[in-house]
Amino acid sequence: MVLDKFGSSLKSTFKKIAGMGIVDKEAVEEILRELQRTLIASDVDVALVAQLTSSIKKKVLGEKVSPGMTLKEVFIKTLYDEVVSFLGAEKGEIGVKKQKILVIGLFGSGKTTTIGKMAKWFKVRGLNPALVACDIHRPAAQTQLQQIGDKVGAKVYREGKKAEDVAKKALKEAKEDVLIFDSAGRDALDEELAKELKNMGNIIQPDEVLLVIPADIGQAAGRQAEEFNKLVGITGLAVSKLDGTARGGGALAAASAAGAPVKFIGVGEKMGDLEMYDPKRFVSRLIGYGDIQGLLDKAKEAGIKEDGVKKMLEGRFTLNEFMEQIQNMKKMGPLNKITEMMPGMGSLKIPKGMLDVQEEKMKKWEHIISSMTPKEKEEPDILTASRIGRIAGGSGTAETEVRELMKNYKQIKKVMRMTKGGKAFKRGPFAKLAKQMGMG
Repeated sequence: MVLDKFGSSLKSTFKKIAGMGIVDKEAVEEILRELQRTLIASDVDVALVAQLTSSIKKKVLGEKVSPGMTLKEVFIKTLYDEVVSFLGAEKGEIGVKKQKILVIGLFGSGKTTTIGKMAKWFKVRGLNPALVACDIHRPAAQTQLQQIGDKVGAKVYREGKKAEDVAKKALKEAKEDVLIFDSAGRDALDEELAKELKNMGNIIQPDEVLLVIPADIGQAAGRQAEEFNKLVGITGLAVSKLDGTARGGGALAAASAAGAPVKFIGVGEKMGDLEMYDPKRFVSRLIGYGDIQGLLDKAKEAGIKEDGVKKMLEGRFTLNEFMEQIQNMKKMGPLNKITEMMPGMGSLKIPKGMLDVQEEKMKKWEHIISSMTPKEKEEPDILTASRIGRIAGGSGTAETEVRELMKNYKQIKKVMRMTKGGKAFKRGPFAKLAKQMGMG
């Protein structure tokens, strides 16, 4: 889960406010103290934390409440808006067009892997990317990039003894839409590296210069972004390893404070685990309000029709369609990450193991369902002990496995129906808040 500890603390904060009968000055101050502890634990700069909570307090308690809104609604909206601004006021924009991108970063930042993910990202969007292996200093760097290129189906240009030679040859020969240039990294940004990167920039004339920063460096991300920007100029950041650290909140906040727009975030180990950064959608997902647009984007990438996603979200599927829905979700990525995007799912207590559906188990479930009659598939409630025994015998499975399938089917359908496909946020007291937050 992205920013697991930070996200769960934020989610808990929003849930606590929503559950309060009365929100007064004392309640606001208590919540803000909790928020301060959460942010500091995520390696956010103490001065930035104080600035954020002071701004929230002033807007909630120091200004007149708008007609038709309660103090609770004002608090939730203000908290949401301020956290979004804190983690990056604007979403990362990068054109889906023919372009040249120079990727830079220190050694161990996750630069090479991020380049592969970027190639995959452009490929999914219909463009033909190629990689240019200009890191000639690190042993096996070019080989690693070649392996990644083979994995995502992108050509790799690597001929030349010097980084400049590799870049020039690729610029002369490449016919691909997007050229992504790797570059040398160091343990620290020194004069030699800065000189080489400036030289590369002059040769390539890139449309984008993206600095890869690992989320686990926390608030140091801001200083690194400022240093690179001063010496070589950057157009944005790609924050890697966001799924594996508790310090990601600090990295995003520091980048925002440094004025460095985050364009991409790495949210997992697979080549498809790269997202364009949108703070509104990101925070919405963290606090359990979901990200429908992100879910639809994932579905499109996996070749799943929008109607199929809507049926899944609303729990409108029979046992006959159950396997297809589970398989569709798995195509879109790990199930726990997909459920983060479903409005309302984050606030529900999902039974442990419900989302842990392994391939071996799915194959057994397929055999079980294929051993049912058409009526049993459409109306699984008619399954009696004798029918379960017959199905188990016909599918070569145990009766406990048949019952486990039924339990999972009912649980998933129930959870989906409880969220009503996100419609719960379009009605009731928080409907206008959802709309104002861009979720309505």
